[in-house]
Amino acid sequence: MALAGRAISSYVAMIPERVIADRGYDSDPLRERFKRRGIELIAPYRKNNKLRRYEDGRKLRRYKRRWIVERTNAWLGQFRRLLVRHEHLLSTYRAFFYLACFWITLRHCL
Repeated sequence: MALAGRAISSYVAMIPERVIADRGYDSDPLRERFKRRGIELIAPYRKNNKLRRYEDGRKLRRYKRRWIVERTNAWLGQFRRLLVRHEHLLSTYRAFFYLACFWITLRHCL
C-alpha cells in the first residue's frame, strides 16, 4: 500500500503548472480540459478564431520567449554526435554537449 501511495505522489509531482504550445494547440475544449486539471495552457489563438475568450497578453510574453529554447535545440541538432547518442558514459556525452555549446557560442559571438 505504501508503494502505491509513493507512486501516486510522484505522479502528482510530475504534473506541470503550465504548458506553452504553438497555434496548433488552440482549442477551447483542450483549454477547458487543462483548466480542470489545474494546468495553464499558454498558446496564441489561430487567425481564424474569432471568439478569443482566454486571450491575455501577459501570458503570451512567455510564449514569445519560447523561441530561444527552440532555436537552441535546432543548433544542437546540427551535432550528429549529440543527436545519435553513441557514448555509453554520461560524462563523455556531457563533455560533447559542453563542446557543442561552446562551439555555438563561439560561432555566434565572432
